[in-house]
Amino acid sequence: MPRPRVLVIAGSDPSGGAGLEADQKVLATHGVYACTATTALTVQNTLGVEDVCVTDPEFVGRQIKAVLEDMGIRGIKLGMLASKQTIEVVARELQDIKSKGVDHVVLDPVMVSTSLHQLLPPEAVRDLRQRLLPVTTILTPNIPEAQLLLRDVGHEVADPASLEDLKKLAQSLHELGPRAVLLKGGHMPLTANYQRAASEEEKCVVVDVLFDGKEFQVMETKYLRSKNTHGTGCSLASAIAANLSKEKSILASVREAAHYVEAGIKTSEDIGKGNGPINHYHSLPLTPFARGRFLEYLLGRNDVATIWNQFLNHDFVKKLSDGSLQRRTFEKYLVQDYLYLIQFARCHALAAYKSRNIDSISKIYREPSSVREGNPYWKWVENYVAEDFVEAVKNGSCEVKNFPEEFRADEHRLDRDACPRSITSED
Repeated sequence: MPRPRVLVIAGSDPSGGAGLEADQKVLATHGVYACTATTALTVQNTLGVEDVCVTDPEFVGRQIKAVLEDMGIRGIKLGMLASKQTIEVVARELQDIKSKGVDHVVLDPVMVSTSLHQLLPPEAVRDLRQRLLPVTTILTPNIPEAQLLLRDVGHEVADPASLEDLKKLAQSLHELGPRAVLLKGGHMPLTANYQRAASEEEKCVVVDVLFDGKEFQVMETKYLRSKNTHGTGCSLASAIAANLSKEKSILASVREAAHYVEAGIKTSEDIGKGNGPINHYHSLPLTPFARGRFLEYLLGRNDVATIWNQFLNHDFVKKLSDGSLQRRTFEKYLVQDYLYLIQFARCHALAAYKSRNIDSISKIYREPSSVREGNPYWKWVENYVAEDFVEAVKNGSCEVKNFPEEFRADEHRLDRDACPRSITSED
């Protein structure tokens, strides 16, 4: 299946915790290819936003058009749109979006930052509401942004005081046109009884409310006492867009995105002097070597190189390499290895015959009554329950096919003196 591609239309954050920089990190960790259209440059860090430079709206439109014409975009995530003119251009480019192969639009109406800095001029709120909400699959406002949108249509919106108030707020937002609304409750931690917390001690849970026009879904997480929440809204919306691009349902996409952000906050480290970013890489397996380069990495380690060189410089290996090894010596080596693997295979075949599962096969290794200290056979037992036994038997079976005919004919005739450390079939 081709890697999904998502276009992010948003502003840039030079500190890397929010905006396009965070969006690209989120999409990459979800296995999604990110394309971008930059609506604004900002001067900001973990302490707050200092200034905004809006990109020429028509230039933004050209970026969007170029990407949609060429990249096979599956979904779009809208973030900071910065101006009324930019919103108009974005709306124009998103007309007939289904015919362009785009399945979904996630709109994070970046109007108010986590630090409560207003990022969208008041005159642009109406254009965003009227022109973009009707093409939106999921709208993801925080509480202040939800209030701005509703006040723009003349609603008198009081500050919510409970979970029920948040549900009513989400329901009212849904009437503005989006297919679904995810109201983020991070600005209003609740008590155990789902009322607005009046003090730090009362803060117990944070809820996000999803409403699709038919039913509510409440995403509840334990209140996290962390200052590292910079860019949580951007990251959540991008994670939702990534999940939707993988053909997951709205509910599954939102739930998994919420879990992603929660883990990002929990595993964050302090970066900067203010509200630091979340950890975007918490679920990304990182390896210290490039794909296909494990051997070079391994042999470059000092703790491995010494042992490896001992093997390479062993007299047997050197003579094997230059062809000076005596044939009889090599035959002794093959016989010893062959007999060992024969008994290795037989041991596990017998164990499998008498046991129903792998646990039973290795039971002797875990049996409390087994004698370990002073048992001359214990090392042998450990070898036979090692995790690599399957690979060893498999490789040994292949090698047997290449043995000289006289060795394959009858193992009972093999010369014991040729392999004094081996266990023959008669032992």
